[in-house]
Amino acid sequence: MPKMDGLTALCCIMARTPVPVVMLTAMGKVEADLAVKSFEYGAVEFVSKPSKTISLDIEEVKNELVSKVRAAATVNVKKMNFRVEEVGLVEKLLTPPKTDKKVLIIGASTGGPQALSEIVPKLHRTFPLAVLIVQHLPLGFTKSFSERLSWQTSIALKEAEEGDVLKPGQAFVAPAGYYTLVKTGRLKLKKLKKLKKRPKGNSARPSIDVAMKSAAEAYGGRVIGVLLSGMGKDGAEGMKAIKERGGKTIVQDELTSVIFGMPRAAIETGAVDTVARLSDIVEEIIRVL
Repeated sequence: MPKMDGLTALCCIMARTPVPVVMLTAMGKVEADLAVKSFEYGAVEFVSKPSKTISLDIEEVKNELVSKVRAAATVNVKKMNFRVEEVGLVEKLLTPPKTDKKVLIIGASTGGPQALSEIVPKLHRTFPLAVLIVQHLPLGFTKSFSERLSWQTSIALKEAEEGDVLKPGQAFVAPAGYYTLVKTGRLKLKKLKKLKKRPKGNSARPSIDVAMKSAAEAYGGRVIGVLLSGMGKDGAEGMKAIKERGGKTIVQDELTSVIFGMPRAAIETGAVDTVARLSDIVEEIIRVL
């Protein structure tokens, strides 16, 4: 689809004019995950096709398609329970707002994977900032974590590599075992012994503080920092650096955090603009663009 993916289209349909919808999707791991997720957003059925070219398969699946469309026509949409709370956000991101912001840094530790699984799917491929996710994970786990996150979103998402170019609509997950630094337009990976400014009392690799401080140095006030659930204080100094350079800072609230340590530490620095429920964080990001 040229302007939006099928899941986004479904969200918009169910928000504006709810009707029974049958999804037609290709076969594959990503497509299967999206098809299952489509039920949460109001689809009543889906039909799988062997290839990605509809014209080649329509004859093969026409009987199943007709049968399911007829069944869907009998559904009372008013009795359905589906999610539409982020549709307004999706629509805003389809026409990216004009912004001088360049980079969104999201830091997380314990409880972060679950929080990111709610935030990342709401970031559309037209999101106007580059995104760097710094999630504390053991060595060897960030690649598979990145792949799993990429299945949940239409934004381009991958594990960060040396020299990756920062551009709107592209998200990166900082790899374990390295410090990921934001330079103007690119990412740089460094081992501890090669890092000139080592974080005091913070041995986490990747380090949220290191990533956020480097972003603030590279882009000044054109950075948005988000700190999610996690143990310890990593990210507090990074959020302070972003705030001091004129950027915007958001933390997850205590009620929705698995562990409130990192958000609390950031709040105690006096550098946090907004404390938000997990479900409201993307809306807050859009608000400060």
